[in-house]
Amino acid sequence: MKKFFKQFKKINSESLEKSNILWSWIASFIGILAISYFHRNILNDKDLTLVIGSFGASAVLVYGAVNSPLAQPRNLIGGHILSALVGVISFKLFSGNILLCSAFAVSTSILIMQLTLTLHPPGGATALIAVIGSNQIHDLGFLYVLVPVTSGAFILLIIAVIINNIPKHRYYPESLKDYNKKWFSDE
Repeated sequence: MKKFFKQFKKINSESLEKSNILWSWIASFIGILAISYFHRNILNDKDLTLVIGSFGASAVLVYGAVNSPLAQPRNLIGGHILSALVGVISFKLFSGNILLCSAFAVSTSILIMQLTLTLHPPGGATALIAVIGSNQIHDLGFLYVLVPVTSGAFILLIIAVIINNIPKHRYYPESLKDYNKKWFSDE
């Protein structure tokens, strides 16, 4: 177990505390459950097709790597929305050539995220899903940007802000750390 914790400390930007690992688990469980509940019970998505895989990757960042620049709200929301737009536009332009369409969607989403300072790695998957997703995804057209992408990203964000700030040693977003030090340092 000591070897595991030593290796974990090398690759993780978060402090190595058992409570940190537990809070990451709790937050990710609630975040994905909330997205699934919203899609199944509010949007009547019985097979959860609209719970796109990139939300799992986002959960890793916003609940497991809360200090990462790639996990911050601007990146989470902006990265997903811009990438979804790129993915839908790519499909509309190049759907006749799925190979070109896939490559164009991912590479262009990375470019757009870099230019707008919203780089969020799961955004590449969001763009790709708009291209290679099912007919249900394709039929959404630009609605894909709102549901499931924007709604899911905001659900992840709301849960991250609530749960990641319960323990005293975790702050999300990262800017909250400086704010809390400024206002609560005398306590």
